[in-house]
Amino acid sequence: MRNDPSRGASPLASPWVQLVFGVICMAMIANMQYGWTLFVNPIDEKYHWGRAAIQVAFTIFVVTETWLVPVEGYLVDKYGPRPVVVGGGLLCAIAWVINSFAASLPMLYFAAAIGGVGAGAVYGTCVGNALKWFPTRRGLAAGITAAGFGAGSALTVVPIANMIKSSGYEATFLSFGLGQGIVVLVLGFALAAPPASLSAGVKNAGAAVRRAVYNASPREVLSSPIFWVMYAMFVMMAAGGLMATAQLGPIAKDFGLHDAPVSLLGLTLPALTFALTIDRVLNGLTRPFFGWISDRIGRENTMFLAFGVEAIGILALSRYGHSPTAFVVLTGIVFFAWGEIYSLFPATCGDTFGPKFAATNAGLLYTAKGTAALLVPFTSVITASTGSWHAVFMLASGMAALSALLAVLVLKPMRLVHQQRHATPASDLPYAGSPVQD
Repeated sequence: MRNDPSRGASPLASPWVQLVFGVICMAMIANMQYGWTLFVNPIDEKYHWGRAAIQVAFTIFVVTETWLVPVEGYLVDKYGPRPVVVGGGLLCAIAWVINSFAASLPMLYFAAAIGGVGAGAVYGTCVGNALKWFPTRRGLAAGITAAGFGAGSALTVVPIANMIKSSGYEATFLSFGLGQGIVVLVLGFALAAPPASLSAGVKNAGAAVRRAVYNASPREVLSSPIFWVMYAMFVMMAAGGLMATAQLGPIAKDFGLHDAPVSLLGLTLPALTFALTIDRVLNGLTRPFFGWISDRIGRENTMFLAFGVEAIGILALSRYGHSPTAFVVLTGIVFFAWGEIYSLFPATCGDTFGPKFAATNAGLLYTAKGTAALLVPFTSVITASTGSWHAVFMLASGMAALSALLAVLVLKPMRLVHQQRHATPASDLPYAGSPVQD
């Protein structure tokens, strides 16, 4: 792996500084996914393309965001994070500028593809870099970084919604696209990969982190049954959350709640705006929270807990979500029990396959999100054919429940066997001692 030439020479090249920069970069690209639902209805009202056709752009965005992450991860592992994030920030800005004047579906789809490549470059780099800078706290580090993406749009939900109403969605795309892209571009120049001594220290850290001794190449990862079990779980969990992310605006409209006032926590806002704001906050908090929990009780046990709550939350939303207050509260629960997949799966991947190719391997697993995104347009088709969202909710709940069971009944014993096969006793490691401090 070729080292970033600037690392170790800059005072900014330290774990927590790099983590903060990564979080800010993630927050700046968050609206590309989580703010999209605010634009769907305005675009449809102007061009009458149909919501299903417009949501194809969301699918294209997620597919290009995720399926190219392994390539971007390889570039990070080889050249360092800086050039990948700088390029990603530039592409993100270009994408929303194009959205601001796109007058045809092909142009909208083209912008989505560009934005997906850019967002994937930023996302994959920041998560992979966090896994490398914090080798003994992967769950927490990946969770904090992913929280930037999950909660990053919380502060801008109201401004974006207000600007769409006052200035139109076109001006909103342009202003926020340029602003967010510039911030990523600037911070990208400050990112750096960790020194080789950090991972070397972990290899000598003793029994507590001895899993890191085994470093699987991407080819070895793709041949591992453990990877494909995690991939299937990731697809099932991501599908339900992506459906809620992309379709929350249309769901609220079909439930008759789009502008229904809701009073909670001393605030009164339209149900959709309130739900989007709370959802973004909880979707961010859940990532470091469950990441921290998983560092203590185990990845699979945490998955079982969180995925089970997700299954129950979706069922409750289907049954009681027509009430404005219940809609806000239950969507919050759904997002809280969903967002942790973006910390648990990368951390589990790093634990299982080692830190050397962490960005690439985590990127391979992250493509599951793109696979799941292919299901999103079908939710509009299912709803149109059945006349309600009930079937979609039942499908999403069932997949979450199945993922919870797979975590403890299949993934956990498979990983245990894997760890026993590749573990090196602490007594056999040179300089075995206390764990490296982050």
